[in-house]
Amino acid sequence: MMRKHMDAGHIEYLRSLVEPERIQVGNEISEDYSHDELGGVKSSPEVLIQAASEQEISRIMKYAYVEKIPVVVRGAGTGLVGASVAVCGGIMLETTAMNRILELDEENMTVTVEPGVLLMELSQYVEERGFFYPPDPGEKSATIGGNISTNAGGMRAVKYGVTRDFVRGLTVVLPNGEIETMGGKIVKNSSGYDLKDLIIGSEGTLAVITKAVLKLLPLPEKSVSLLIPYNSVGEAVHAVPEILKLKGNPAAIEFMEKEVISFAEDYLGKRFPDTASPAYLLLTYDGNSKIQIEEECRKTAGYCLEHGARDVLLIDTDERKESVWSARGAFLEAIKASTTEMDECDVVVPRDKVEEFILHVHKLAHEFRIRIPGFGHAGDGNLHIYICRDELGEEEWNTKCSGIFKKMYKKADELGGAVSGEHGIGYAKKTYFKEQAGENMIRLMRGIKRVFDPDGILNPGKVIDDAQ
Repeated sequence: MMRKHMDAGHIEYLRSLVEPERIQVGNEISEDYSHDELGGVKSSPEVLIQAASEQEISRIMKYAYVEKIPVVVRGAGTGLVGASVAVCGGIMLETTAMNRILELDEENMTVTVEPGVLLMELSQYVEERGFFYPPDPGEKSATIGGNISTNAGGMRAVKYGVTRDFVRGLTVVLPNGEIETMGGKIVKNSSGYDLKDLIIGSEGTLAVITKAVLKLLPLPEKSVSLLIPYNSVGEAVHAVPEILKLKGNPAAIEFMEKEVISFAEDYLGKRFPDTASPAYLLLTYDGNSKIQIEEECRKTAGYCLEHGARDVLLIDTDERKESVWSARGAFLEAIKASTTEMDECDVVVPRDKVEEFILHVHKLAHEFRIRIPGFGHAGDGNLHIYICRDELGEEEWNTKCSGIFKKMYKKADELGGAVSGEHGIGYAKKTYFKEQAGENMIRLMRGIKRVFDPDGILNPGKVIDDAQ
C-alpha cells in the first residue's frame, strides 16, 4: 500500500541525498510541474528533485521502495495525456539535467545518450557528423527519455518506423533501486524475453530510464517535398494508399486541412505557399540518388494530377521547406492558441480507413456543434484530432467532450484501430484504453506491472493502474 502523504522525516532524508538547489518541497515547486503541455490533468508532487545521475536515482528509488512513496519521472513536460503528472503526490524526478551525449560510435552506428537530451539537440549533433536519427515527432523540444517512454513516432514513421525501431539498448533503474542494462550495441538478440521492448512505451510505469543506446543511419544527401492540394480531405487521404502502391518510398505523408494551416499562419506570422484549397497532402522523399528521388516525385505527381489533385507544388529550396515544415510543426500550438481549452484524440487506424474516420469526425463536429480541427500522419494512419472548447461553459464542455471521445474511440475500434498511435495513454485515456483492450489484456499488463513494481510506487494511476 502506497503512502498517501510524505512526512517531515521523508523530506529530511531526501534532502540529505541531493544538493539543496536541486530539491524543492511543497509551495516551493512551480505550478508548471503540476501539469503537462495540454494541462487537462493537474496535480502537484510533494517533492521535486532535479536528478543528476543514475546512482542518485538509484538511491532515491531504494528509499522510495522501502517507504512505499510514489515516484513519477518527468522530462520536458511536453506530453498530452498526463503521464508525467504526479496524480498521487510523492516524489517527482525531473531528468532534464541528465542531458549528456555520452558516445558516438561510428563503427557500430550508435549514439549513447542520457534521458534528458532533447530530440532537436540529438538530431543536430548526429547530422553535423553525417548521421541521421529518423524518429521525428512534432515536438522537437521533447526529451529522448520521454520519446522512449511513449514510443514516439512522428512524420517519418511511414518509411523509417518509430522510436522502438531505433533503441538498441537501455539502462534503467528498477522501482527497488537496482540498475539493469537491457540490450546494447548488438544488432539482433534472441536471448530470452525482450525486456527492453517492455520498457519502451511503458510511460514510466515499469522503470526509470537513465541511458539509451540508439541506432543511427547515414544522413540522406537530398530530400524533396511535394505539397498537393485537393478539393476535400476525403479526396486527399483516399489517394494515400494508391501513392504507396507506386513503389516509391516516401519518408513522410502528412494530411492537413485549410483551417489548421490558417491557424499556423496566424500563430507564426508567416504565409504558407498555398492556402486556396480545402485539404492538402505533404510528402517528402529522401535518399542519396537525385535521379531516384526525381523519378519518385514524377510518378507521384503524375498519379495525383490524374486522380483529382488540383496541383502539385515542388518544395525543394531551403526557404520553401522552412515555410512548409515550420507550419506543420506548429499545428498543435496553433490550434491551442485558437481556443480557450482543448482536448486531443491521438487515434490510429489502418491507412485505408483514414478517410472514413476523418469523415466521421466531421459528422461529430456538426452533431455536437463544436470545432474539431485535425491533421495527421496519413502514411501510417495516426490522426491528431483536437476538440476545442471556445466559449462553452464547464458543464457543456465536459458533456460534449465525453460524448465525442466515446464515439470517436468506438469508431476507431470498429475500423481496427487503437486509442493511441504515439502520445500514449497516461492518465487521461485510461478509461477508453481499458474498454478497447478488454479484461484479459489488462490482466496481463497488470501482471507485468506487479513483477516490475509489486507495491505500485512508480507512476501510479497511469495506463492500466487505478491507484489514487
